[in-house]
Amino acid sequence: MEISRRQFTKVAGLATVGTIISSNSVWASNSNTLKVGLIGCGGRGTGAAEQALNADPNVVLSAMADAFADHLEESFNSLKEKFGDKIQVGNNKKFVGLDAFQKLIDSDVDVVLLATPPAFRPEHLEAAVNAGKHIFCEKPFAVDAPGLRRVMIAAKKAQEKQISLVSGFCWRYHIPKRETFSRVLNGQIGEILSAEATYNTGELWYKERQKGWSDMEYKLRNWLYYNWLSGDHIIEQAIHSIDMLSWAMGDEAPVKVTGTGGRQKRTDEKYGNIFDHFGVTYEYSNGTKAYFFCRQQSGTTPSYAVELTGTDGKCLVDCRTGLHEIKGKNPWKYDDDTKFTDENAYKKSKVKNMYQQEHDELFASIREKKPMNDGEWMTRSNLLAMAGRMAGYTGETISYEQALSSMEVLFPENITFSTQYDVPIAIPGITKFK
Repeated sequence: MEISRRQFTKVAGLATVGTIISSNSVWASNSNTLKVGLIGCGGRGTGAAEQALNADPNVVLSAMADAFADHLEESFNSLKEKFGDKIQVGNNKKFVGLDAFQKLIDSDVDVVLLATPPAFRPEHLEAAVNAGKHIFCEKPFAVDAPGLRRVMIAAKKAQEKQISLVSGFCWRYHIPKRETFSRVLNGQIGEILSAEATYNTGELWYKERQKGWSDMEYKLRNWLYYNWLSGDHIIEQAIHSIDMLSWAMGDEAPVKVTGTGGRQKRTDEKYGNIFDHFGVTYEYSNGTKAYFFCRQQSGTTPSYAVELTGTDGKCLVDCRTGLHEIKGKNPWKYDDDTKFTDENAYKKSKVKNMYQQEHDELFASIREKKPMNDGEWMTRSNLLAMAGRMAGYTGETISYEQALSSMEVLFPENITFSTQYDVPIAIPGITKFK
């Protein structure tokens, strides 16, 4: 399956400008309650539910779904304590199991929040679109190219059906970054000559195996560490930096991708089959190169930033310090340097929480009957991260078309809690591109 890079070439401009709706606007109609269903009741899903409930005065949570009852109940209790009567989830609307998503979608919800491990996203998104639901879709959207192609088709169908589809790429909804990258795309640093992006952080949580768990349940509860569930950390976490990089480059597709990676520190069997670091070079048609590095290694220096060098200046966006600055012929600096990675920082900042901004704009689009659709650029960024993983796993230089056309399937169909499944750890130079 060969797909042209022209599908991914886009005129440079603020990527989200066509989807921005003021969260301060007056609703065209606010007489009907919007019923929200949450699919995936972990920490991010619970957070998304909170933001949805805060986005509109006439919204209730009416259904919840998760593979595990304990996840669902923990989330339900937390939300009920905070929102009281806005949580209207009866026991008959608490769906548990690997098929719980479909039961929720078949209920009378208006909006679904998709926040399960990423491998399930293509099937869940397809089902939500087919049912005509408005959607908040947490990133990433697929762990392999066949899954991403399904997402692309579903996103296009959502647009045709005039269904709102908002992605979980939260930085696209962050006001300082919208201001900064719009200036870059409008030529304030001139033509971009080189770019660098990082997502260097520590290690994440792990859940010890419990008595009575099947091997599949253990893996599902530790989904971060299995590339067939998470996509590996370059896709599951570091994709935020890759998305900002893509945004800064006008969402243009690179012509080729070269990378490497491995497991240096996090080598224990409990960490599944993912890498703990990647280094990737993206090369564009005009010769510009963008360099990306990410790692999850405790005790190392953190970095979470994008730096651009142009013919007329430089731009630095640092997610850890809150710096948004342009130097050179046309200097500029955003005047709020809050460290936005701290959730509490928004309380003292004039900038709205980016997670809340996503939902404010989603629900405004529903009320105003002006559907928004992030499908084109959100899948492009997912593919950019996926191509980086493919290059890192194999050590091969691959084209963007090859990455999208890949036939490798990481996530098996019709899994159950008794399914036995493993994917070998990749080794650059031995693992081959498929």
